[in-house]
Amino acid sequence: MQTFFKEEQLHVPDFKRSNEILRACVHCGFCTATCPTYQVLGDELDSPRGRIYLIKDMLEQGRTPDAATVKHIDRCLSCLACMTTCPSGVHYMHLVDHARAYIEENYKRPLSDRFLRFVLAAILPYPMRFRLAMFAAKLSRPILRRFPDARIRAMADMVPKTIPPVSRNDDAQSFAAKGVRKKRVALMTGCAQKALNTDINDATIRLLTRLGCEVVVAEGQGCCGALTHHMGKTDQSHKFAQTNLSVWGKEIHSKGLDAIIINTSGCGTTIKDYGHMFRDTNLAEDAKTVSARAMDITEFLMTLDVPESQTKSIKVAYHAACSLQHGQQVKTHPKTLLKAFGFDVVEPQDAHLCCGSAGTYNLLQPEISTALKERKVKTLMATKPDVIAAGNIGCMMQIGSAAEVPVVHTVELLDWATGGPVPAAVSHCGWSKIQ
Repeated sequence: MQTFFKEEQLHVPDFKRSNEILRACVHCGFCTATCPTYQVLGDELDSPRGRIYLIKDMLEQGRTPDAATVKHIDRCLSCLACMTTCPSGVHYMHLVDHARAYIEENYKRPLSDRFLRFVLAAILPYPMRFRLAMFAAKLSRPILRRFPDARIRAMADMVPKTIPPVSRNDDAQSFAAKGVRKKRVALMTGCAQKALNTDINDATIRLLTRLGCEVVVAEGQGCCGALTHHMGKTDQSHKFAQTNLSVWGKEIHSKGLDAIIINTSGCGTTIKDYGHMFRDTNLAEDAKTVSARAMDITEFLMTLDVPESQTKSIKVAYHAACSLQHGQQVKTHPKTLLKAFGFDVVEPQDAHLCCGSAGTYNLLQPEISTALKERKVKTLMATKPDVIAAGNIGCMMQIGSAAEVPVVHTVELLDWATGGPVPAAVSHCGWSKIQ
């Protein structure tokens, strides 16, 4: 694609990067075939190719974003299926991230939009605030569900029936390896996940220590910055990231870390991109060091000698989170591990398509999100599974709100197969298959 950026624009790192990305695009349109929003809406401007044209025009002209451009960019899930499909290697993620930051800086949204985004950015990255907000939403759910704004109704509906108690395993501490220590790792405990489902981190710690890893929950770590990053709130997201760089940097330089383990794939995609986010700052080397050690839990488990497990004769429908299969290109490891640990693994039709969760997308674009959720649940249930497994809390909440079988994190099943407790979602369903 031919571009016409001004010379002074190309001295700005984000504009320089966007220019490189745009020039790689050859207009082929392969991306439209795997874009969820294009499949739902059928509008070229709601496809990656259409958005690329809109972003190019907006950035090249250096103009104030118009409402139509903002609408189509807001509708992007950042599922990154287009990057997996693209034969030219167009790095759409960095391009749309730049566009969102540019919009946040140069476009004045309607008051209701600004307020909702402010609330989400002020609550979701902070587990205790999020817990309090969920309790309040639960009490006022009958009122919230009558609001004319579908986004408010979506926020009320996302609150789980049971809000789990705080897990003390998420406190700063170190968990000793069982037997001989083979690895020392830090666990990214997340933010929203700590409020929505504490079983995931608990299972991760049990599994890793059982396999000979010392697990460190580093003091001071917090949100990875993904939620605010994808809303274009660059300053806020970078502050979160800087905190984590400092915290994990201390661990790396003191006792050393073999890996930084992430069991929320949305966080993993962002942390692995810290090197790019801070590429032109004095934190560039620290960011590259942290990004290089960031690994999804299934990635890391593939580096260990895992014990053989007896089959549980349980059919697991594996849902591939977009941030894992497209953002991190981790596609086979979760399925390989589940099979190795004794489960019968099946995949739904169109496994590459998004479930519609996408961070805050299900709250900001509830109509499109619901359409994607219904399609995803239908294809998953068509496999007739006993349980659905996923590697991202957002997907679990989204699919779990409509699925007819338990939805659990992949690591919960792996923990169970190697001597851990039955996942709570499974034990509550009254299976005869529970062993």
